[in-house]
Amino acid sequence: MFGGIGSSGAMKVAALLTSAQSGSEKMAPSIFSYSNLVHAVSGAVGSVVAITVFYPLDTVRTRLQVDDHRRAKHAHEILADIIREEGILGLYRGWLSMAFTMLMSSFVYFYTYHGLRSSLLTPDLSPDPLTDLVIAYIAGVVNVLVTTPLWVANTRLKLQGAKLHTKAYDKASDRKYEGIRDCLEKIIQDEGFWSLWNGTAPSLMLAANPAIQFMVYEALKRYFQRAYHTAELSGMLYFIIGAIAKAGATVVTYPLQVVQSRLRAGLAKAEKAQSLLQNIMYLVKHQGVGALYKGMEAKLFQTVLTAALMFVAYEKIAAVIFRLMGLQAPPHKK
Repeated sequence: MFGGIGSSGAMKVAALLTSAQSGSEKMAPSIFSYSNLVHAVSGAVGSVVAITVFYPLDTVRTRLQVDDHRRAKHAHEILADIIREEGILGLYRGWLSMAFTMLMSSFVYFYTYHGLRSSLLTPDLSPDPLTDLVIAYIAGVVNVLVTTPLWVANTRLKLQGAKLHTKAYDKASDRKYEGIRDCLEKIIQDEGFWSLWNGTAPSLMLAANPAIQFMVYEALKRYFQRAYHTAELSGMLYFIIGAIAKAGATVVTYPLQVVQSRLRAGLAKAEKAQSLLQNIMYLVKHQGVGALYKGMEAKLFQTVLTAALMFVAYEKIAAVIFRLMGLQAPPHKK
Protein backbone atom coordinates (compact mmCIF):
# COMPACT_ATOMS: atom_id res chain seq x y z
CA MET A 1 0.00 0.00 0.00
CA PHE A 2 2.79 2.40 0.86
CA GLY A 3 5.30 1.13 -1.68
CA GLY A 4 7.52 3.71 -3.31
CA ILE A 5 9.04 5.35 -0.23
CA GLY A 6 12.16 3.20 -0.32
CA SER A 7 15.28 3.59 -2.44
CA SER A 8 13.25 4.92 -5.35
CA GLY A 9 12.14 7.92 -3.28
CA ALA A 10 14.84 10.27 -4.55
CA MET A 11 14.07 9.23 -8.12
CA LYS A 12 10.38 10.04 -7.62
CA VAL A 13 11.16 13.50 -6.24
CA ALA A 14 13.55 14.14 -9.13
CA ALA A 15 10.88 13.02 -11.59
CA LEU A 16 8.38 15.34 -9.93
CA LEU A 17 10.75 18.30 -10.24
CA THR A 18 11.49 17.41 -13.86
CA SER A 19 7.77 17.24 -14.53
CA ALA A 20 7.34 20.69 -13.01
CA GLN A 21 10.07 22.14 -15.22
CA SER A 22 9.01 20.46 -18.45
CA GLY A 23 5.35 21.23 -17.88
CA SER A 24 5.70 24.83 -16.77
CA GLU A 25 4.17 26.15 -19.99
CA LYS A 26 1.10 23.95 -19.53
CA MET A 27 0.80 24.50 -15.80
CA ALA A 28 -1.38 27.65 -15.87
CA PRO A 29 -4.26 26.00 -17.79
CA SER A 30 -4.02 22.96 -15.50
CA ILE A 31 -4.06 24.99 -12.30
CA PHE A 32 -6.87 27.33 -13.33
CA SER A 33 -9.42 24.64 -14.10
CA TYR A 34 -13.05 24.05 -13.20
CA SER A 35 -12.15 20.74 -11.59
CA ASN A 36 -9.70 22.37 -9.16
CA LEU A 37 -12.32 24.98 -8.27
CA VAL A 38 -14.86 22.24 -7.48
CA HIS A 39 -12.36 20.50 -5.20
CA ALA A 40 -11.48 23.79 -3.47
CA VAL A 41 -15.10 24.79 -2.85
CA SER A 42 -16.01 21.28 -1.68
CA GLY A 43 -13.04 21.15 0.68
CA ALA A 44 -13.78 24.62 2.07
CA VAL A 45 -17.47 23.90 2.69
CA GLY A 46 -16.69 20.48 4.13
CA SER A 47 -14.17 22.02 6.53
CA VAL A 48 -16.65 24.64 7.78
CA VAL A 49 -19.34 21.99 8.33
CA ALA A 50 -16.91 19.80 10.27
CA ILE A 51 -15.43 22.54 12.45
CA THR A 52 -18.92 23.83 13.29
CA VAL A 53 -20.04 20.42 14.55
CA PHE A 54 -16.95 19.86 16.70
CA TYR A 55 -16.07 23.47 17.56
CA PRO A 56 -16.50 23.11 21.38
CA LEU A 57 -13.68 20.54 21.38
CA ASP A 58 -11.43 22.99 19.53
CA THR A 59 -12.21 25.62 22.17
CA VAL A 60 -11.19 23.17 24.91
CA ARG A 61 -7.98 22.30 23.06
CA THR A 62 -6.96 25.96 22.74
CA ARG A 63 -7.55 26.62 26.46
CA LEU A 64 -5.46 23.59 27.44
CA GLN A 65 -2.57 24.70 25.23
CA VAL A 66 -2.55 28.37 26.26
CA ASP A 67 -3.94 28.62 29.81
CA ASP A 68 -1.04 27.23 31.87
CA HIS A 69 -2.39 27.94 35.35
CA ARG A 70 -5.86 26.48 35.02
CA ARG A 71 -6.37 23.74 37.60
CA ALA A 72 -8.47 21.56 35.32
CA LYS A 73 -6.17 19.60 33.02
CA HIS A 74 -8.55 17.26 31.18
CA ALA A 75 -10.94 17.94 28.32
CA HIS A 76 -14.17 17.13 30.18
CA GLU A 77 -13.09 19.29 33.15
CA ILE A 78 -12.30 22.27 30.91
CA LEU A 79 -15.63 21.78 29.16
CA ALA A 80 -17.46 21.94 32.50
CA ASP A 81 -15.42 24.98 33.62
CA ILE A 82 -16.23 26.94 30.46
CA ILE A 83 -19.95 26.23 30.73
CA ARG A 84 -19.96 27.20 34.43
CA GLU A 85 -17.86 30.38 34.05
CA GLU A 86 -18.92 31.62 30.61
CA GLY A 87 -22.15 29.85 29.73
CA ILE A 88 -22.86 27.46 26.89
CA LEU A 89 -22.03 30.15 24.31
CA GLY A 90 -18.50 30.26 25.70
CA LEU A 91 -17.91 26.99 23.88
CA TYR A 92 -18.54 28.80 20.59
CA ARG A 93 -16.46 31.89 21.35
CA GLY A 94 -14.78 33.02 18.13
CA TRP A 95 -16.76 30.62 15.92
CA LEU A 96 -17.49 33.18 13.20
CA SER A 97 -13.84 34.12 12.77
CA MET A 98 -12.88 30.43 12.86
CA ALA A 99 -15.46 29.55 10.20
CA PHE A 100 -14.23 32.35 7.91
CA THR A 101 -10.58 31.47 8.50
CA MET A 102 -11.22 27.77 7.92
CA LEU A 103 -13.16 28.55 4.75
CA MET A 104 -10.31 30.62 3.29
CA SER A 105 -7.54 28.31 4.49
CA SER A 106 -9.19 25.15 3.18
CA PHE A 107 -9.97 26.79 -0.16
CA VAL A 108 -6.32 27.79 -0.60
CA TYR A 109 -5.07 24.36 0.47
CA PHE A 110 -7.38 22.23 -1.66
CA TYR A 111 -6.99 24.47 -4.71
CA THR A 112 -3.20 24.41 -4.46
CA TYR A 113 -3.09 20.67 -3.76
CA HIS A 114 -5.29 19.65 -6.67
CA GLY A 115 -3.77 22.29 -8.93
CA LEU A 116 -0.31 20.84 -8.33
CA ARG A 117 -1.58 17.29 -8.80
CA SER A 118 -3.25 18.06 -12.11
CA SER A 119 -0.21 20.00 -13.31
CA LEU A 120 2.60 17.69 -12.21
CA LEU A 121 1.20 14.18 -12.47
CA THR A 122 1.63 12.71 -15.95
CA PRO A 123 1.07 9.25 -17.48
CA ASP A 124 4.73 8.59 -16.65
CA LEU A 125 4.39 9.87 -13.06
CA SER A 126 1.47 8.20 -11.33
CA PRO A 127 0.58 9.14 -7.74
CA ASP A 128 2.24 7.24 -4.92
CA PRO A 129 2.68 8.04 -1.20
CA LEU A 130 5.91 10.01 -1.65
CA THR A 131 4.49 12.09 -4.50
CA ASP A 132 1.37 12.80 -2.44
CA LEU A 133 3.57 13.79 0.53
CA VAL A 134 5.65 16.27 -1.50
CA ILE A 135 2.65 17.87 -3.22
CA ALA A 136 0.67 18.09 0.03
CA TYR A 137 3.62 19.68 1.86
CA ILE A 138 4.06 22.34 -0.85
CA ALA A 139 0.33 23.09 -0.67
CA GLY A 140 0.66 23.39 3.10
CA VAL A 141 3.54 25.87 2.84
CA VAL A 142 1.57 28.04 0.40
CA ASN A 143 -1.41 27.92 2.74
CA VAL A 144 0.68 28.93 5.77
CA LEU A 145 2.25 31.92 4.03
CA VAL A 146 -1.12 33.16 2.74
CA THR A 147 -3.43 32.56 5.71
CA THR A 148 -1.30 32.82 8.90
CA PRO A 149 -2.53 36.40 9.65
CA LEU A 150 -6.10 35.09 9.67
CA TRP A 151 -5.15 32.30 12.10
CA VAL A 152 -3.35 34.77 14.40
CA ALA A 153 -6.45 36.98 14.47
CA ASN A 154 -8.67 33.95 14.98
CA THR A 155 -6.69 32.81 18.04
CA ARG A 156 -6.90 36.28 19.61
CA LEU A 157 -10.65 36.51 18.98
CA LYS A 158 -11.19 33.02 20.33
CA LEU A 159 -9.49 33.86 23.64
CA GLN A 160 -10.99 37.35 23.95
CA GLY A 161 -13.20 37.55 27.01
CA ALA A 162 -12.32 34.03 28.05
CA LYS A 163 -11.87 33.35 31.77
CA LEU A 164 -8.18 32.48 31.72
CA HIS A 165 -5.97 31.71 34.72
CA THR A 166 -2.65 32.74 33.17
CA LYS A 167 -1.49 36.26 34.08
CA ALA A 168 1.01 36.41 31.23
CA TYR A 169 -1.83 36.14 28.76
CA ASP A 170 -3.91 38.79 30.50
CA LYS A 171 -1.01 41.25 30.31
CA ALA A 172 -0.32 40.35 26.71
CA SER A 173 -3.91 40.86 25.58
CA ASP A 174 -5.56 43.98 27.02
CA ARG A 175 -6.95 44.92 23.60
CA LYS A 176 -10.57 44.28 22.67
CA TYR A 177 -11.25 43.29 19.09
CA GLU A 178 -14.44 43.78 17.10
CA GLY A 179 -13.76 41.32 14.33
CA ILE A 180 -11.02 39.95 12.12
CA ARG A 181 -10.28 43.23 10.34
CA ASP A 182 -10.17 45.23 13.57
CA CYS A 183 -7.99 42.56 15.17
CA LEU A 184 -5.51 42.60 12.28
CA GLU A 185 -5.29 46.41 12.38
CA LYS A 186 -4.71 46.52 16.15
CA ILE A 187 -2.06 43.79 16.04
CA ILE A 188 -0.17 45.79 13.40
CA GLN A 189 -0.56 48.95 15.49
CA ASP A 190 0.52 47.38 18.80
CA GLU A 191 3.01 44.72 17.76
CA GLY A 192 4.11 45.52 14.24
CA PHE A 193 3.20 44.19 10.79
CA TRP A 194 5.24 41.01 11.02
CA SER A 195 3.45 39.97 14.22
CA LEU A 196 0.65 38.87 11.90
CA TRP A 197 2.93 35.97 11.02
CA ASN A 198 3.57 34.91 14.65
CA GLY A 199 3.90 31.16 14.74
CA THR A 200 4.98 30.88 11.09
CA ALA A 201 8.09 28.82 11.92
CA PRO A 202 6.18 26.02 13.66
CA SER A 203 3.39 26.40 11.09
CA LEU A 204 5.81 25.74 8.23
CA MET A 205 7.03 22.66 10.04
CA LEU A 206 3.41 21.75 10.76
CA ALA A 207 2.73 21.71 7.04
CA ALA A 208 3.97 18.16 7.54
CA ASN A 209 0.69 17.46 9.37
CA PRO A 210 -1.67 17.78 6.38
CA ALA A 211 1.09 16.35 4.17
CA ILE A 212 1.19 13.13 6.23
CA GLN A 213 -2.58 13.19 6.50
CA PHE A 214 -3.13 13.44 2.73
CA MET A 215 -0.40 10.90 1.99
CA VAL A 216 -2.08 8.29 4.21
CA TYR A 217 -5.58 9.29 3.09
CA GLU A 218 -4.80 9.06 -0.63
CA ALA A 219 -2.93 5.76 -0.21
CA LEU A 220 -5.80 4.17 1.72
CA LYS A 221 -8.33 5.63 -0.68
CA ARG A 222 -6.55 4.18 -3.73
CA TYR A 223 -6.29 0.83 -1.95
CA PHE A 224 -10.03 0.62 -1.28
CA GLN A 225 -10.92 1.96 -4.74
CA ARG A 226 -8.98 -0.95 -6.20
CA ALA A 227 -10.39 -3.42 -3.68
CA TYR A 228 -14.02 -2.45 -4.35
CA HIS A 229 -13.53 -1.59 -8.06
CA THR A 230 -15.18 1.80 -7.69
CA ALA A 231 -14.06 5.44 -7.81
CA GLU A 232 -16.57 6.61 -5.17
CA LEU A 233 -16.46 4.97 -1.75
CA SER A 234 -19.10 4.97 0.97
CA GLY A 235 -19.38 7.81 3.44
CA MET A 236 -18.48 5.50 6.32
CA LEU A 237 -15.30 4.36 4.58
CA TYR A 238 -14.28 7.96 3.84
CA PHE A 239 -14.88 8.72 7.53
CA ILE A 240 -12.71 5.83 8.74
CA ILE A 241 -9.90 6.57 6.27
CA GLY A 242 -9.93 10.27 7.19
CA ALA A 243 -9.84 9.47 10.91
CA ILE A 244 -6.88 7.11 10.57
CA ALA A 245 -4.94 9.59 8.44
CA LYS A 246 -5.49 12.50 10.82
CA ALA A 247 -4.73 10.51 13.98
CA GLY A 248 -1.30 9.53 12.71
CA ALA A 249 -0.44 13.03 11.52
CA THR A 250 -1.55 14.64 14.80
CA VAL A 251 0.44 12.38 17.12
CA VAL A 252 3.63 13.01 15.13
CA THR A 253 3.33 16.81 15.00
CA TYR A 254 1.48 17.72 18.22
CA PRO A 255 4.31 19.45 20.19
CA LEU A 256 4.67 21.94 17.34
CA GLN A 257 0.94 22.67 17.52
CA VAL A 258 1.25 23.59 21.20
CA VAL A 259 4.04 26.09 20.44
CA GLN A 260 2.09 27.43 17.46
CA SER A 261 -0.97 28.18 19.61
CA ARG A 262 1.12 29.99 22.22
CA LEU A 263 2.88 32.14 19.64
CA ARG A 264 -0.40 33.09 17.99
CA ALA A 265 -1.97 33.93 21.35
CA GLY A 266 0.79 36.47 22.05
CA LEU A 267 2.39 34.62 24.95
CA ALA A 268 5.87 34.70 23.43
CA LYS A 269 6.53 38.34 24.30
CA ALA A 270 5.26 37.99 27.88
CA GLU A 271 7.37 34.90 28.47
CA LYS A 272 10.43 36.25 26.61
CA ALA A 273 10.36 33.13 24.44
CA GLN A 274 10.19 34.53 20.94
CA SER A 275 11.43 31.62 18.84
CA LEU A 276 10.28 28.06 18.29
CA LEU A 277 13.23 26.60 20.21
CA GLN A 278 12.90 29.12 23.06
CA ASN A 279 9.23 28.22 23.46
CA ILE A 280 9.98 24.52 23.62
CA MET A 281 12.77 25.09 26.17
CA TYR A 282 10.53 27.40 28.24
CA LEU A 283 7.76 24.80 28.42
CA VAL A 284 10.09 21.92 29.27
CA LYS A 285 11.95 23.97 31.91
CA HIS A 286 8.88 25.35 33.69
CA GLN A 287 6.30 22.60 33.17
CA GLY A 288 8.12 19.48 32.06
CA VAL A 289 8.12 17.50 28.83
CA GLY A 290 4.44 16.71 29.32
CA ALA A 291 3.63 20.35 28.58
CA LEU A 292 4.46 19.70 24.93
CA TYR A 293 1.47 17.36 24.82
CA LYS A 294 -1.02 19.53 26.71
CA GLY A 295 -4.48 19.25 25.22
CA MET A 296 -3.61 16.27 23.01
CA GLU A 297 -6.53 14.33 24.47
CA ALA A 298 -8.96 17.01 23.28
CA LYS A 299 -7.00 17.64 20.09
CA LEU A 300 -6.98 14.00 19.04
CA PHE A 301 -10.68 13.63 19.74
CA GLN A 302 -11.55 16.91 18.03
CA THR A 303 -9.18 16.83 15.09
CA VAL A 304 -9.77 13.18 14.18
CA LEU A 305 -13.55 13.59 14.19
CA THR A 306 -13.35 16.94 12.39
CA ALA A 307 -11.01 15.65 9.68
CA ALA A 308 -13.07 12.50 9.21
CA LEU A 309 -16.30 14.47 8.80
CA MET A 310 -14.54 16.99 6.55
CA PHE A 311 -13.35 14.27 4.17
CA VAL A 312 -16.85 12.75 3.99
CA ALA A 313 -18.43 16.14 3.25
CA TYR A 314 -15.69 17.07 0.78
CA GLU A 315 -15.87 13.83 -1.21
CA LYS A 316 -19.67 13.76 -1.33
CA ILE A 317 -20.08 17.47 -2.17
CA ALA A 318 -17.50 17.21 -4.97
CA ALA A 319 -19.19 14.09 -6.36
CA VAL A 320 -22.62 15.78 -6.34
CA ILE A 321 -21.30 18.93 -8.06
CA PHE A 322 -19.55 16.93 -10.76
CA ARG A 323 -22.74 14.92 -11.38
CA LEU A 324 -25.02 17.98 -11.42
CA MET A 325 -22.81 19.71 -13.98
CA GLY A 326 -22.68 16.60 -16.10
CA LEU A 327 -18.95 16.27 -15.63
CA GLN A 328 -16.73 13.52 -14.36
CA ALA A 329 -14.17 14.00 -11.63
CA PRO A 330 -10.64 13.49 -12.93
CA PRO A 331 -9.91 9.78 -12.44
CA HIS A 332 -7.38 8.81 -9.80
CA LYS A 333 -4.50 6.97 -11.37
CA LYS A 334 -3.99 3.62 -9.79
